[in-house]
Amino acid sequence: MVKIKVLVVDDSALIRGVMKEIINSHPDMEVVGVAPDPLVARELIKQTNPDVLTLDVEMPKMDGLEFLEKLMRLRPMPVVMVSSLTERGSDITLRALELGAVDFVTKPKMSIQSGMLEYAELIAEKIRVAARANIKPRVTVQSHTDGTPLAAVRNPFVSSEKVIIIGASTGGTEAIKDFLIQLPPDCPGILITQHMPEGFTRSFANRLDKLSRISVKEAEGGERVLPGHAYLAPGHSHLLLVRSGANYMTKLDQGPPVNRHRPSVDVLFNSAAVSAGKNAVGVILTGMGRDGAAGMLEMKKAGAYNLAQDEASCVVFGMPKEAIAIGATHEVGPLHELPGRVLNFFAAHGNRAMRV
Repeated sequence: MVKIKVLVVDDSALIRGVMKEIINSHPDMEVVGVAPDPLVARELIKQTNPDVLTLDVEMPKMDGLEFLEKLMRLRPMPVVMVSSLTERGSDITLRALELGAVDFVTKPKMSIQSGMLEYAELIAEKIRVAARANIKPRVTVQSHTDGTPLAAVRNPFVSSEKVIIIGASTGGTEAIKDFLIQLPPDCPGILITQHMPEGFTRSFANRLDKLSRISVKEAEGGERVLPGHAYLAPGHSHLLLVRSGANYMTKLDQGPPVNRHRPSVDVLFNSAAVSAGKNAVGVILTGMGRDGAAGMLEMKKAGAYNLAQDEASCVVFGMPKEAIAIGATHEVGPLHELPGRVLNFFAAHGNRAMRV
């Protein structure tokens, strides 16, 4: 077995030790070096040629973000950030994902030793996913600041009956951003589930709101779904689309994880199949695993139109691949084309029967 070579970069000797213990306890990976700061890490990268780097977001001598930016420019490689569960930590982590980090894991909430050991399987899984990730230079997509939608076709109508339902996981924060900033302010209402822990979703929603023409917020439950608005599942709850009379509403559910996730994409997609049927368009983006595939098939059976991100533009071609494999999708395309395809579909089918 060829082991995944991991370099651990963290200014805490205790964290470095625990990470080394966790990683080396798995037969398919090994720590080839540990570094207390980016300067030492730079030399160890040259010496050990690691497959994956774990990087603390807040580092001495050189800021973790500064190091990551230089690394992704000069020697792109899979990086998993280790983030503190704070507002500052979440903002820094989102910036790290923007710079090209594959994923992140939060530091333990309890005592460092016991808390980190509880994260052992999660850390190992994220390292495995990162080792297989499609690492490529970030291409900056224009935001709303130029004043013109990037999508080729603007939505010719405003309808509270149409909805866009999006699911994503690994690599999804940037994919969702690149999707949303192309949408015009009169697009149908949007519900989004992104696998992300509690404490990070609000910062993510705020970031999307600043970059997009549409309004984006962390869903609170009980909101009417309005055109030009997007509602992001909070990290502690499943997000569902429900009907109340003639209106769509958001609903939060703290039931057990589905496919090991809460929020789960399948839960959102299944609710859209029931509540919106043919008035919904489903979009499944980059991510590891199969969450969303079965729910997207239910949406298709209910008359929804579904699109999947293609392998070349995915960081991890897991969730879209599973949806495609079971016949849940109608179209597969590169990320930059998906917003235009969604708007084209709504433009072409705007006169369909609106009621479900």
